[in-house]
Amino acid sequence: MKINLPENVSFILNKLNSNGFKSYVTGGCVRDSILNLIPKDWDITTSALPNQVMDTFSDYRIIPTGLQHGTVTVVINYEMYEITTFRKDGDYSDNRRPDEVFFVNDLKEDLARRDFTVNAMAYNEKEGLIDLFGGMNDIEDKVIRCVGNANERFNEDALRMVRAIRFHSTLDFDIDSDTGESILKNRRLMKNISVERIQQELNKILLSDKCKIHTLFRSGLMDYFIPEFDNLYNCQQHCEYHYLDVEDHTFEATRNIEKNLVLKLTMLLHDIEKPSVKSTDENGIDHFYGHDKASAIMARNILTRLKYDNFTVEKVVKLIEYHMVTIEPNKRIIKRLLNKLGEDDFRELLLVRLADRSAMRSKHYQVQLEDNIKINKILDEILSEKECFSLKDLAIDGNDLIQMGHKQGKTIGIILNQLLSVVLDNPELNTKESLLKIIKESQ
Repeated sequence: MKINLPENVSFILNKLNSNGFKSYVTGGCVRDSILNLIPKDWDITTSALPNQVMDTFSDYRIIPTGLQHGTVTVVINYEMYEITTFRKDGDYSDNRRPDEVFFVNDLKEDLARRDFTVNAMAYNEKEGLIDLFGGMNDIEDKVIRCVGNANERFNEDALRMVRAIRFHSTLDFDIDSDTGESILKNRRLMKNISVERIQQELNKILLSDKCKIHTLFRSGLMDYFIPEFDNLYNCQQHCEYHYLDVEDHTFEATRNIEKNLVLKLTMLLHDIEKPSVKSTDENGIDHFYGHDKASAIMARNILTRLKYDNFTVEKVVKLIEYHMVTIEPNKRIIKRLLNKLGEDDFRELLLVRLADRSAMRSKHYQVQLEDNIKINKILDEILSEKECFSLKDLAIDGNDLIQMGHKQGKTIGIILNQLLSVVLDNPELNTKESLLKIIKESQ
């Protein structure tokens, strides 16, 4: 097998080889190349010790990225490349990182410490593909399998269990039965993993083409960072709109929304509090009154706990809070929502509502799809005609009111909001003359 290496990568390998060291590209770049995917980066492993790497590339900018772990970053033609010495790891007392590492001269020892067989291959132009653990067969069979003993790999770094599901989702590979059983057996180790690392892997699963978040839930791993999700299991929805329980509805809606992290998180959490507000009437019909507001509150707690940034938290919470609001192809209704949400959030809310209904009975999805087309058309008209839907669009402002004799303070804000309410219903009144007249008549 031949892998087309970038010019800079080929140069690095050749320079190390010419100085008497073994060197290879390894890990995800080899896997992705075999799968005809574009590697995000090129990891290089070598028998050269860190100081020998720095001596070899002394004419280039060098960043001592992690010398204690054998990693040196070399900058060539403004691109950064990580070069790491062959190593084997010591004990993992915290299930996160090795207590110590040992530099070795054997590629096999280096590859044996890696997580999955598909990530444990190496390549250079002279020797070709080095596959000591069956990674190529697993790629052909579309299987995620641990290198060696799965229990040992997960005890070394418990995050590997989530990574297995991430690759299951991004590559659409099955998880080997032994690896899957080991995840169930060792899931308790997740309590040792920082939420920042978990969040990164969760994001990658959510943004993958297949978005197999259901596997993450059913593995039991989500119990350790979103335990609230367990309440959705088998929460039935006996009503006109739904044919799925809350859990499966959530998975389906999350899969169906476009690949945008805010939108994915919104769908993942939009019904998180449905079980807590569920009621059933005398006819056996289920109701979930107030679940939008309750879910928004819980979503804020969950996202804050997972250390998402404030921008993401606020956007997701707002979309969940409004996801049940009535939106009709009516200019007045649309402008009032635009005033509350702004254009970007309003457009995203339409996508959220469509994804929500895509996981309901088909007739409700079709109605929402047709409504979205009409609503977007009206929205475009409002924007193109520059119709007023916020205070900044009013033909007068606070200075005009002060000139009329009003004192600075809350009263000015109250008057402007009253005028905005009038203009939202009667856009033709948004002229300075008309608004001043309204103020004078109300005094």
